[in-house]
Amino acid sequence: MLTSTYLLRRRRFLPLFATQLLNAFNDNLFKTAAVLFVVYSVYNSEEAEAQFSAITSGLFILPFFILSALAGQLADMRDKAKIIRRVKAAEIGIMAVGGSGLLLAWQGVAIETLAIPLMMAGIFAMGVHSTFFGPIKYAILPQHLRSDEVLVGTGWVEAGTYIAVLAGTILAGYLSAEWAALAVFVTAVIGFLTSRHVPPAPPHEPGEPLDWHLIRSSIVLVRNTMHQREVFYAILAISFFWTIGAVLFIQFPPLAKNVLMAGKEVASLFLVIFSVGVAIGSVAVNALLKGEVSARYSPVSVLFMGAFVAAFWFVCHEWTADVHHAGLMTVGEFIAQPLAPLVLLALLMIAVSGGMFVVPLYAFLTTKCERSQAARTVAANNIVNSGAMVLGSILAGALSAVGVPLVEQVLLSAVMCLVSAWLAVRLYRAEKRALAAA
Repeated sequence: MLTSTYLLRRRRFLPLFATQLLNAFNDNLFKTAAVLFVVYSVYNSEEAEAQFSAITSGLFILPFFILSALAGQLADMRDKAKIIRRVKAAEIGIMAVGGSGLLLAWQGVAIETLAIPLMMAGIFAMGVHSTFFGPIKYAILPQHLRSDEVLVGTGWVEAGTYIAVLAGTILAGYLSAEWAALAVFVTAVIGFLTSRHVPPAPPHEPGEPLDWHLIRSSIVLVRNTMHQREVFYAILAISFFWTIGAVLFIQFPPLAKNVLMAGKEVASLFLVIFSVGVAIGSVAVNALLKGEVSARYSPVSVLFMGAFVAAFWFVCHEWTADVHHAGLMTVGEFIAQPLAPLVLLALLMIAVSGGMFVVPLYAFLTTKCERSQAARTVAANNIVNSGAMVLGSILAGALSAVGVPLVEQVLLSAVMCLVSAWLAVRLYRAEKRALAAA
């Protein structure tokens, strides 16, 4: 990865990289700004805050479950670059709607009757936008990159995504609502301009008809991946990973406020550290694998992730017993606490090991299938991922509704890491069988 920066100077990669980076930045700036505003400025109840965080996560993820089959068909049967440009043009309108919700909330106008619904509509629409963009950003790589560049390109896309998440999350913690509304609109415009430079990516098998029956096409899409054991196990393992990530991201803002007694800047810091860690893990695993697409490090990586999730739970549990602070702490006050370094270190290592786990699995999706099926394979992954993440969001919301403390909910993520490790072992065994049979 560190020796492959030449890709960032190539038109076959740089415009796509910049476009997806701006997309991830805008997604997270808008979602985080909306959630932090509502959690810290509207509600004053741990249960209501956790439920709102879960609802917004579910709204963003739901379109992936419903529309991924159509998105995958479009990406494989039409020019991917043209689809990217149309999707990025739609983002400008979406951010105009979502940004107006932020502005109304900032002005205190009809917060619960209009501002919050507009923000939720924006979050849902960005989920639709990302559903159609997601399959392309991975499936286009084998079309524009050499076979020995695909893992490198995938790692750059994944690391760039989390750098963008980092930047968007930091800004969301510090920008007021009106400046956030302006920023998301301007970023959407810039993203459309960069998308115009993505090179053409025509379909391998043009002229295939689209199946507009969403349920049938989704079932067919997922079923078509099941005969490829490497791809199927990769999809299942990725799904559990993102379910864990969804639960953790839902918990961070209310946990920071109600358990650690910290302000929204600290909640933003948690998301930042998580994003930095995944980027580091993305770089590290590519260096270890030296460009080879393999799941050999995935089982041990996710086991370490589970151990660090358990460590995070333990430190948060001890924090509730030992720390007493009047009011919500700033970042400086939080970092001065005795256990704060352990909280931040545990979060960082959760993310580093998670990045090492998931990046090779995404490369499996586009290299272990027919090139003409690459986008549909990514879309099948998105269907299964989003279904798992919606269930994770519902579970997190339900646990909050029945009064399960946020700290105890963290243990759920640690348990799910064991399932991901089992799936990663199955994937690696399938990989070795495929190599032996080749």
